[in-house]
Amino acid sequence: MPFPALSLHGLRKAYGDVIAVDDLDLEVLPGECFGLLGPNGAGKTTTIEICEGLTPPDAGEVLVLGERWGRGSSHLRERLGVSLQETQFSEKLTVTETLELFRSFYRKPRPLEDVLASVQLGEKRNGRVGQLSGGQKQRLALACALVADPELFFLDEPTTGLDPQSRRQLWDLIDGVKRAGRTVVITTHYMEEAERLCDRVAIVDHGKVIALGTPRHLIAALGAQHFIEFSIGEEQPSLTDADLLRLDGALSIRRQEDSYLLESAQAHRTIPALLVLLGARGLQLARLRTHSATLEDVFVHLTGRTLRDG
Repeated sequence: MPFPALSLHGLRKAYGDVIAVDDLDLEVLPGECFGLLGPNGAGKTTTIEICEGLTPPDAGEVLVLGERWGRGSSHLRERLGVSLQETQFSEKLTVTETLELFRSFYRKPRPLEDVLASVQLGEKRNGRVGQLSGGQKQRLALACALVADPELFFLDEPTTGLDPQSRRQLWDLIDGVKRAGRTVVITTHYMEEAERLCDRVAIVDHGKVIALGTPRHLIAALGAQHFIEFSIGEEQPSLTDADLLRLDGALSIRRQEDSYLLESAQAHRTIPALLVLLGARGLQLARLRTHSATLEDVFVHLTGRTLRDG
């Protein structure tokens, strides 16, 4: 069995009294896309920076492609592709000039034309970086990570701030990296992104792994197939948890400011029962929305907070 592409054991990093990474253990297999999920401040970026050799850990062991960071690790850097959470390029350089600069850092870089084609920036080759859109700049950042044809990619929040179309374009590019047999480690707080790209995910909160597995496995472990979010008029009396848990198929109830969130194993039974209950109490439904269980629901179930709460 091949050694893991990335192996972390007992990893710890603190900044004063703030513990960013707390005794974290992880293994990433060769050829898989592995996601680190969690809110801002969960320790994702610190973990990635330690893996990239940018930040030393306070304790623990890090093996990247079977090697430890230390003096004379320049050869290891040539085996990695890194796209930081925010990349600052010189806006007066052209796309070609930027890529040639990054190609000069490696002994055997990929041909420029291959890199441009892989990120669909051929038409922008002579355009200045300052004239690129947000999505094009993110593709350029990925291109800079591709120039060495690395074995292992670290992508830190690669689609933050992008519009939906640009985000999906970048997903297609990352899919191409996966199909080429490369290993990808990605941090994100977009659950749709993780479900779309990742073979396995680790949900991180306060520097600890609180769940680990495939997206499908983690969602299935909830036991809830659907979530029903609804609200009633502000002037109307509230419903009790006991009322709602008696509904057919209901598994749990959580209140969110002015709304209720019901976990249900059988939404087609729970929703009619809910409407009957509201009618019997003379209550008017103000809003009703349903969705299938997601990784966001897994995080809320484990922590009682949404990813956006931080």
